[in-house]
Amino acid sequence: MDLLIYLEERSSRLDYIFNHVFYHILGLEISITTDLEFFNNSNLPKIEYSRKRMSNALFFEASDFLFETEIRKQDLRISTYKKTKVFFQCSDSSALPFDPFAASFYMLTRYEEYVSNVTDEMGRFPVVESLAYIHNFLNIPVVDHWILYVKRKLQVQFPTITFKEHTFQFVNTIDVDNAFAYLEKGVLRTFGACLKDIFQLDFKNLKERWRVIFFSQKDPYDTYDRLLDIHTKYKLKTIFFFLLGDYGRYDKNISFSSKKIQQIIHKVFEFCSIGIHASYQSLKSQKKIHTEIIRLKSILNQDITLNRQHFLHLNIPKNYQNLIKYNITDDYSMGFPTFPGFRAGTSYSFYFFDLEKNHATDLKIHSFAIMDATLNYYMNLNNHQSLELIKSIIDEVKKVNGTFISIWHNESLNYKNIWKGWENIYEDMIKYILDEKN
Repeated sequence: MDLLIYLEERSSRLDYIFNHVFYHILGLEISITTDLEFFNNSNLPKIEYSRKRMSNALFFEASDFLFETEIRKQDLRISTYKKTKVFFQCSDSSALPFDPFAASFYMLTRYEEYVSNVTDEMGRFPVVESLAYIHNFLNIPVVDHWILYVKRKLQVQFPTITFKEHTFQFVNTIDVDNAFAYLEKGVLRTFGACLKDIFQLDFKNLKERWRVIFFSQKDPYDTYDRLLDIHTKYKLKTIFFFLLGDYGRYDKNISFSSKKIQQIIHKVFEFCSIGIHASYQSLKSQKKIHTEIIRLKSILNQDITLNRQHFLHLNIPKNYQNLIKYNITDDYSMGFPTFPGFRAGTSYSFYFFDLEKNHATDLKIHSFAIMDATLNYYMNLNNHQSLELIKSIIDEVKKVNGTFISIWHNESLNYKNIWKGWENIYEDMIKYILDEKN
């Protein structure tokens, strides 16, 4: 055991956040006691977390937040410590001027999303309602910095403690919302698309559509060889997420039964990990995610444990509860679709804590920081502006030796129409991550 912790009383919230901070991130074996006499007599490295100091140990003043069980709107005041935004302020007697454990729990659990009824036009919690956006710290993994502040206090107090060492990591992820631009759409969809081209006088698109369908020109969304070449060239850890839901207003993919899409999935699987891209409809009809998982499982003949929500539509905690029900172990949806940064305040993976049921789960959450569509569609940045913003986010993750996760799409590498001029952005991002010269 590396560290003894004294608490006035235990709670599920406290157990969860102490496990995350001390065990998962700092790599310490901890023991928790509510016996003050035992705590005072122990010679182990120890800290006290209580509302009022009761020992001579390293003292972190506790707010009431982690001892609560109800979910209610919190009155948070934002201040700054060492150029980092903080909240849940503490008195001068505390090792830090804020409660890093309460603040981290608030961010990791997405507490604010439980007490907000505001949604965007697609039913998603909007970034502009988030504490991080309002107070301008969305681009900073604040939770990771807060944990480093705790670590430094422990290092000074207990110089012999050994901590887990982290190194910067990159996880490259690709979403396949629509495997092809023109192929495998079926007669009715293709006929309707041709009529639309004609009515809009888009004869260039109509000509390309016909060349792809009838004259074997390569489909513009068929960028899989290019993606796999880059994956192999830079030896990347890459995950592809395939949308296999039924066709709908927000799920315009091709049928999972298409031989061409199945061939692509098998080809990608030779080199990369594959997860399900849960459809937009799966949030309203919970059994749909199970159907989609079964579809991918039948194609690959193996269990499916990775997920990312289409349109990054998170309905916390309902769809996380549903993912757990159908044996998804890792979700990669944590981030905002319309703005880059750290939705949960961290670049590290963490386990989902279900506030509704007041307990920790085994579902691991992986936060992404950048998505191509965010920069191009939502923010209307050009390629140069986008690359500079990407680099600034990468730099922030490197400061805390965290994990940088990006989202790109097969269609964004076709470099036509809205993606014209983006020819080098994806690979330049990878080169910057790996510190390779352009």
